[in-house]
Amino acid sequence: MSEKSPHLLLINPSNVLASMAKASGSRWNRFRAWKPLSIMAVAGLTPPEWSVQLIDETLGIPDYDEFERPDLVGMTAFTSQANRAYELAAYFRSRGIPVVMGGIHATMCVDEASSRVDSVVTREAEGVWEQVLTDVLAGRLQRRYDGGLAEIDEIRPARHDLLPPDYAFGAIQTTRGCQLNCNFCSVPIFNGSKYRQRPAADIVKEFRSIPENRVLIVDDNFVGTGAAQIRRAKELFRALADANTGKRWIGQVTVNFGDDEELMTLAKRSGCIGCFVGFESPTSEGLAEINKKFNVLKDRDLRASVRRIQAHGIMVVGSFMIGLDVDTPGIGDRIAAAADWYGVDNMNVLFYTPLPGTRLWDQMKGQHRIAMDSFPSDWQYYTLTYPVARHQTMSLSEIIAEMITCNGTYYSLRNIFWRMITGLIQGRSPFYGVIANFSSRRNSIAFARRYAKFEELEGWRFSRSGGTSGPRDNRGLLSDLAR
Repeated sequence: MSEKSPHLLLINPSNVLASMAKASGSRWNRFRAWKPLSIMAVAGLTPPEWSVQLIDETLGIPDYDEFERPDLVGMTAFTSQANRAYELAAYFRSRGIPVVMGGIHATMCVDEASSRVDSVVTREAEGVWEQVLTDVLAGRLQRRYDGGLAEIDEIRPARHDLLPPDYAFGAIQTTRGCQLNCNFCSVPIFNGSKYRQRPAADIVKEFRSIPENRVLIVDDNFVGTGAAQIRRAKELFRALADANTGKRWIGQVTVNFGDDEELMTLAKRSGCIGCFVGFESPTSEGLAEINKKFNVLKDRDLRASVRRIQAHGIMVVGSFMIGLDVDTPGIGDRIAAAADWYGVDNMNVLFYTPLPGTRLWDQMKGQHRIAMDSFPSDWQYYTLTYPVARHQTMSLSEIIAEMITCNGTYYSLRNIFWRMITGLIQGRSPFYGVIANFSSRRNSIAFARRYAKFEELEGWRFSRSGGTSGPRDNRGLLSDLAR
């Protein structure tokens, strides 16, 4: 090791196929490029005697040969980033620099990751990160560190000062864990099903340290579902409102957010401008399949719930999935119609994707339905914007057609126009609605073109036999697909 302060390089790997997140691709997409909070949180755990450098490849891939030689490279990665993470690991390890990898994918695919990096940190890093750094300096880095679940007092503020001012939104996490246990989600496995809440005072302090005026609260279920959790959310909203940070925020909530007038009033006072709500499926059969019956408890009127939230000047973005086993031809039109009927301000539609470690993964793997299964290279398709598994009744072409139809209908210029007018009449700012709708429209058109190339490139895998042509040199087509 060098005699000067040890140097840590933390990298958020890119995914060439996830252009929706590339801030450089469009001025609109600056509002869809989220700051990589995971490596910012690791930087916050790093003792001051280490110098720390953060790189977010979403903003562009630098020339690492020009960098100061690090003593350690750290990466966290979602599944869709794993392939690039392994490329980076090979690059740095070939130069004698140790690489440690953590995050959801490394936790769920620990053997795969361990074969490509020097050390893996599973689950949450708070309990082991300082030991990792101590072991690096002592030359005894272990192959694996099991972080477990952090205690609330171990969660430190993220480093918000180490990235350039190229993001429309900052990011913060105020809770961890989710009790809903949907079959497609890895959060209860990675962060646990116990709902852990950071103290309001700590959140307010970190909120003030965020340089951006708009903030994404990344919690998987920000408000919670139980009475104690909702009381905690109200306490936090009061504290943020009293602190008068001047920041505006959006977060992920369950639809029960619209049940409590005081909760919504306090959220608005604290700076809430929008929320993501996971509707997932327009049918009760679909919600039962994914184990999300919460949305229809007590015969809930989803349209009325959305209206109550919007009445407080808060935008609602509805999230849905295409490709459930119960989905049949016409599901694209049904989702677009449901989103329109609920009156959401924007819609996010994803392919039903089996991610490693989830019950859905185990089910589809056992049924030999995972078509994109040449790993690790195929992880790049696990962005939720490409189909990766065979549907029970619909072909690849039919599933893709449903996605194109859904987006084409919902994001028609006529429908965008009427949503903007409705939002103005109801008192919501048109600024974010315009950005969200036109950014989504632009990306849906781009993906409609890409899906034709995807079928040409990978369609043979989706036949029931898995195809007969076998793997081929895909580099040229992949280059086209990424454009």
